[in-house]
Amino acid sequence: MKWFLLMLGIATNASASILIKLAMIPPRKFPDLSDPLAALTNWPFWSGLGLYGATFLLYAAALAHVPLNVAHPVLTSGAVGTVALLSVLIFREPFYWSTGLGILLVIAGVILITLRVS
Repeated sequence: MKWFLLMLGIATNASASILIKLAMIPPRKFPDLSDPLAALTNWPFWSGLGLYGATFLLYAAALAHVPLNVAHPVLTSGAVGTVALLSVLIFREPFYWSTGLGILLVIAGVILITLRVS
């Protein structure tokens, strides 16, 4: 259950980031002094904000079962790696070999951190 909470936290965190990016792509609008109410119709922003809230709740629930020095690196690095991959697939952003190497090194580091807990 503890790992399920963290994996779900990674998924909600990464999804929130993707939605916030979508919220900033025209024609969607975010608070603008000329039309402040336009932000109310920006559903990707509000969905992303809600998912960030869900991520926080999942993270808090996971902390009841997993040490902080394991939960935090797993959640944050998992979200970073997932967003890096999804940004290539969804937004066609560039993916460099150094990004791939960085993701692999982060995964290796998280494995080393969690080895003592398992």
